[in-house]
Amino acid sequence: MTSQQLPAPPADAKKSKAGRNLPAAIGVGGFLGGLCIAVLLFAPQWWYALVGAAVVVASWEVIKRLREGGFAVPVAPLLVGGAAIIASSWFSDGNPAGVLVALVATVLVTMVWRLLSQGLSAAPVGYLPDLAASVLVLLWIPVLASFGAAMVLDDHGPQRVFTLMIVVVCSDVGGYAAGVLFGKHPMVPAISPKKSWEGLVGSLTFGIIGAVCCVVFLLDSHWWIGVILGAVLVLCATLGDLVESQVKRDLEIKDMGSLLPGHGGIMDRLDSLLPSAFIVWAVLSALL
Repeated sequence: MTSQQLPAPPADAKKSKAGRNLPAAIGVGGFLGGLCIAVLLFAPQWWYALVGAAVVVASWEVIKRLREGGFAVPVAPLLVGGAAIIASSWFSDGNPAGVLVALVATVLVTMVWRLLSQGLSAAPVGYLPDLAASVLVLLWIPVLASFGAAMVLDDHGPQRVFTLMIVVVCSDVGGYAAGVLFGKHPMVPAISPKKSWEGLVGSLTFGIIGAVCCVVFLLDSHWWIGVILGAVLVLCATLGDLVESQVKRDLEIKDMGSLLPGHGGIMDRLDSLLPSAFIVWAVLSALL
């Protein structure tokens, strides 16, 4: 920094040690959390609509970044198909078979769409990597999100969704606090330099405590289910975050979007929630 810059605070002065604009991140996170809580408490029938809207926006962010990175993924089939996957879960009362049918139909349409994208007289270039990236978008966003949407239809449905959100927040807060205060040993510096083993321990501690409290007080079940759920969910959420970090590293970008100040895009908030939604659905369906 030059001497001319000293009198004025730098643009990122409000960023925390972990690299976030903390006031903006807290404000946006509080608003999104409040919106989800309000829907689940007062209008749970609109939960599917909220999830569907988030899926469309997150899919668009990833599609845009992939296209900027040289992947000619088709826009219309992925956006319409992603919405159809969420809708199929609703119309099939949360049955994964409905999601599977919509997924297969969307993949078939995407295959033909990309094949004919340059007309009948020219063969598409990069067909296989474009198709692989398209399937990744479908599996990564709408399919995983469908499990988070479907939980609202189960017994104690809103409480199950609250469990998902609370444990993920506990994991994030625990990891953030422990990483900032004690983080000295990078976990995977080649993928995410800010993640530390100390942060993972904080995530596990807070995540397990949060999961036990949710299972006991929200779901009225056994504490040991919370221990299993918390440990598996924290590990899955951490890996989900690392997966998105590696995708962004390959695409040479910092965030998937810029819609949410202090967070990036919608997809940057869903990276750990999406795999966690499947974990919560699977563990609670098996053990409750």
